[in-house]
Amino acid sequence: MAEIIAYVLIPILYLGALWVYLGIAPFIAALRGLALVMQLLAGHGRLLIGVLHRRTPEFRTLPPYLPQDEEVKAYRNYFFGPAFRDLRQLLTLERRSYVRAVGDSFRTVTSRQFAAPVRSRAITVPYGLTLYAGLGMGAALAVPLIGLLLLLHALVVVLLMGGARFVAGTLRALDRTVLWMKRLRTGMLCPHCFERVPYPAYDCPRPVCRRRHADIRPGTYGIFRRRCECGERMPTLLMLMSRDARLQAYCVYPPCGKPMNADAGHMPEVVLPLIGGQAAGKTQLMAAMLLSMENAAARGGPSITLADADSEANYQVLREVLRMRGHTRATQKALPRAHSFVLGSGRSERLVHLFDTAGERFVDRDETDALRYAQAAHTFVFVLDPMAVKDFWTTLEPSPGAVPDRTLASTVDPEEVFGRSVHAVAAMGAPLKRSRLAVAISKTDLLAEYGLVPGRLDDSDDARTWLREGLGLSSFVQAMELEFQEVRFFCTAAVADEDAQVDGSITRFVDWCLRS
Repeated sequence: MAEIIAYVLIPILYLGALWVYLGIAPFIAALRGLALVMQLLAGHGRLLIGVLHRRTPEFRTLPPYLPQDEEVKAYRNYFFGPAFRDLRQLLTLERRSYVRAVGDSFRTVTSRQFAAPVRSRAITVPYGLTLYAGLGMGAALAVPLIGLLLLLHALVVVLLMGGARFVAGTLRALDRTVLWMKRLRTGMLCPHCFERVPYPAYDCPRPVCRRRHADIRPGTYGIFRRRCECGERMPTLLMLMSRDARLQAYCVYPPCGKPMNADAGHMPEVVLPLIGGQAAGKTQLMAAMLLSMENAAARGGPSITLADADSEANYQVLREVLRMRGHTRATQKALPRAHSFVLGSGRSERLVHLFDTAGERFVDRDETDALRYAQAAHTFVFVLDPMAVKDFWTTLEPSPGAVPDRTLASTVDPEEVFGRSVHAVAAMGAPLKRSRLAVAISKTDLLAEYGLVPGRLDDSDDARTWLREGLGLSSFVQAMELEFQEVRFFCTAAVADEDAQVDGSITRFVDWCLRS
């Protein structure tokens, strides 16, 4: 009887039970497979959070982009490198996580159901085989699901990277368009080396940092804001800099690298070179021009603000000398630095650069080649000292018993200065045929004391006739009119009274020179 039970009834019952189990085994396998799929998807979510948000060492497989490793000491914009790096890290970690999770699940089943079961293998083996089947199906099903999620992630990254580049390019184009509208097509003028700077470099605004950023425009290191290595954020566009938060601009050319005007790029620029021989009165005239504009602003005209500390300091000295009717010191032969000021307000603002160059540079042909600032000018000022003309002392007749002090005359022939300077400027590619020339006949306040001035001091034609007929400069005047599109003659008296009011001739002269 025992043998019947052991070898007949029990096997029959086991087979019956196994038959019943086979009916529910697919559900068990499906549930185990679904559990594995959910486990793998949950792991993917944890990896996503870890890679994109937590960024702890266990989620790092590639070295991060650090500012100290960059050519520009700034943090990269996420969509210019770090986003693709995170995608690569996610793919690596996902592959490792998948292999580990599936492997651990199979090893757990093997250990519990086959190697060291807590119950009879007659029960655990069929159950283990069912779990194997479920794990196999789950592992196979999870691959396309996770692959689809990774593909969607990659697609989003690619679209956002493309979008970031499109936005950066659009902002660059918009910034360039604004510069074109401000007539800064070739860049901003450096007041030191006279090169046109396409886009200045800027120092980090944090006082303890001051790292220099060569190109802050939208791109790799920021779209709307750039984050310096020190953590300070700075705008990437000129139009994002408010007047109170403008960064200090610097020339980008290595031999120079000096500070530019803080207003560079924020408004149109006007370059006004003063050409003339030594002691012709250029510096005195420039001082009078600045004081004239200051007087006009006080009367309700366009406001004037000196653009930098050097211009402010130099002007204060010149203003006081002019008020005391003293003589300005001779301009140094070193390359001149522009005397810069902001004229007007709102949309009429202009950054004006006045260049006062030592007269010696207009005589030496090698020296004139350094005056590159003239390439950017559309209006030129030629300061003509009548007393430097030889015929002045032989043709004109002063008042009886009085002659001007000859030591106050320029020692250089005006025709020589004009010829060499115009030749040098034309050789640099300056569009003289489309430019204007203001001829400032200097020292007329002194000449008026001796009756040696044109009949009408405020008339260009009278001044032109006086130069042609009175001083015998017909060919010189003709040369001027051939070289320039428009030539206007002014009799100027660069003097001021005790109330710092300049002669009216300077006001008319300035209005014409700065006419848009």
